[in-house]
Amino acid sequence: MKSTPDLSRAAWRTSSYSNGDGGSCVEVADNVPGFVPVRDTKLANSPVLPFRAPVWAAFVQSVKR
Repeated sequence: MKSTPDLSRAAWRTSSYSNGDGGSCVEVADNVPGFVPVRDTKLANSPVLPFRAPVWAAFVQSVKR
């Protein structure tokens, strides 16, 4: 598996917890095979943190608990 994902076709979505006024939120792209890229909602051109999909899933499950 590649260590750096191709983000040229990433379909970004804003967190459902975003309040719409530009608060501190994140965007994720669910369509990048093997990865879940994350970036700052307010800074679309900011650096992307590419998490491996299983690591992101474990993080989300931990937060939900």
